[in-house]
Amino acid sequence: MTRSLTFTKATLDALPPATSGSRDTYHDSKTPGLQLRVTETGVKTFSVYRWLKGDSKPQRTTLGRYPQMTIDQARTAAAQVNAVVEGRGNPGDERRAKRASGITLREAFAEFLLARKSLSPRTVYSYERIMGLHAEEDRTDARRPKHKPRRSGASFKDWLDKPIVSITKDMVAQRHAKMGEHSPAQANGSMRVLRTVLNFAAAKYENSKGEPIIGENPVRRLSQTRAWYPVARRSTVLRQQDLKPWFAAVLALPTVDGGSQRVANAKPEDVRDYLLFLILTGARRTEAAKLRWDQVDLIARTFTFHETKNKQRHTLPLSDYLFDMLSARKEAAAGDYVFPGTGKGGYLVETRRQTAKVVEQSGVSFTLHDLRRTFITIAESLDIPAYALKRLLNHKSNNDVTAGYIVMDVERLRGPMQLITDYILRTAGLRASASVKSIGPRAERKNSPE
Repeated sequence: MTRSLTFTKATLDALPPATSGSRDTYHDSKTPGLQLRVTETGVKTFSVYRWLKGDSKPQRTTLGRYPQMTIDQARTAAAQVNAVVEGRGNPGDERRAKRASGITLREAFAEFLLARKSLSPRTVYSYERIMGLHAEEDRTDARRPKHKPRRSGASFKDWLDKPIVSITKDMVAQRHAKMGEHSPAQANGSMRVLRTVLNFAAAKYENSKGEPIIGENPVRRLSQTRAWYPVARRSTVLRQQDLKPWFAAVLALPTVDGGSQRVANAKPEDVRDYLLFLILTGARRTEAAKLRWDQVDLIARTFTFHETKNKQRHTLPLSDYLFDMLSARKEAAAGDYVFPGTGKGGYLVETRRQTAKVVEQSGVSFTLHDLRRTFITIAESLDIPAYALKRLLNHKSNNDVTAGYIVMDVERLRGPMQLITDYILRTAGLRASASVKSIGPRAERKNSPE
């Protein structure tokens, strides 16, 4: 049923519920387009029903429920909608723009994560931690990287419920400086994450004119004022004289760290073979940890990483030493992962106790990524061709036109992989000695790729 009447409190209070399965509509005789709709349960809602220029049918703009919204309030709101329509605007666009202007950092970040489905769980956790979504005492999530807790002011927790349009350049500069008191590298990394989220928000949210709600990303202030902290790239490798004691300590892990008994996240022999695999392949720590037996082909003597940093599958040959090691592991394997662990994912995550033992026994301080840098540095010192080296490391060659024409078959990499293994094992005293080249002081190879 549709009818026109003058809206008064007494009139609207007296309106009965609509008949079952229908909805009654009443037009206010004083305000163009203002309606009251009544459901079969008696719910009464104000709306504006107007034709918009260029549209094929009228559009309805919901205002609010009666009596929570009074008649005077409804007429005022309807007049505002009518003003937009008369100005050839769209009330729907105005509402969306108003909502967009109130989007908080928390909401924008949630939308960002939904749109970035390719991010790894570890990266997602790191971003969430930067935003301040994880409590400091949360120490149970296997995705989280191992690092020192962030101090107060080292995240954006207190900004989460602020509208993103309220985040100013001054706020960014001050927070960056405060973060830098604790760690310049973390300060830079946190601001890069914020910049990415705000760039996403600028592309997604618009005002009523179709313009980004963020005119300029406030993180640009750091570039404009050259405030980014100069953070030296890590360049540590195991030196030539480090390899022999390091290998001896790694190979002794099952003896010095409890035999075959599980300690923390893994058996000592699993960590032993994992460390050997890292230094003899140059693999990234997580890619190696997630290696499954169905990705290892002992007949073809190859292995393939499915989840890589550049999202491209990466197949490499096994050197003789790694083939023997993985063949022995396969015979005793009881699960899906080459390097199993007791964590939620089923693969090796925690190695700190065993690596600490290696450092203690060998006197060689190292990180897991140092092993990748060592592999790269040795490969370069052996004059491995640049294109073969890039394929071994799974580095992209987007700006290299020539590289795009070179198809590097996995068998072309078998010789270089074996050459690197032979060099490392000879230097470590595990194979017959031969002349070896110096791979340089531990902290001087600053231009080696990651």
